Amino acid sequence: MDQSFILNLLEILLINIVLSGDNAVVIALACRNLPDQHRNKAVVFGTLGAVVLRVGLTFVTVYLLTIPFLNFIGGLLLLWIAISLLKGEDDGDIKANSTLAGAIKTIIIADLVMSLDNVVAVAGAANGNILLIILGLVISIPLIIWGSQLLMKIMEKFPIIIIAGAALLGYTAGEMIFKDKAVGHVLEGLNPHLHTIIPILLAILVVVVGKLSGRSKKETH
Repeated sequence: MDQSFILNLLEILLINIVLSGDNAVVIALACRNLPDQHRNKAVVFGTLGAVVLRVGLTFVTVYLLTIPFLNFIGGLLLLWIAISLLKGEDDGDIKANSTLAGAIKTIIIADLVMSLDNVVAVAGAANGNILLIILGLVISIPLIIWGSQLLMKIMEKFPIIIIAGAALLGYTAGEMIFKDKAVGHVLEGLNPHLHTIIPILLAILVVVVGKLSGRSKKETH
């Protein structure tokens, strides 16, 4: 391997570390209520499935990003995922097997939704080198798994982190909406400050709606 290959690989690894924070939050939120024997399985299989999909997405990302409303729809989907994760905070009556499958599905869907920025940055750093793209993503797997497991331990001791994590996903959803080629341009034209205001409002919305929905569901049971 020549020096440029190694430097590009290190650049890709750094990109994955920086941009995978949201993914680690999703994994931690989705798996926090699982029994210990299922938690590690959900983290590993969910992360592996997400990375495989991310590799595939990398190859078509340039085309995908030209599709109007794709980021907008992805932002709305991520918003729904964030609310659902927070709403299920006190759900302890779900069977372990179905919860395991649900956690894996949530991890894969959310990672796929949030991976557009990541794959664009990785594709640019790799300069079209497929081997670099795959190596960078594969090496990033243990980093994401370790980060999510660390977050789960913190969430057990400090439940407020759960709310902060869900709010972060709501903020990310707002940023995705503004990155949409069709919707973002219109919103920027209405008021340039909306680029800051809307993500913050969506972060607050996730917390309010998620907590109220969870409380209502608990009272119904």
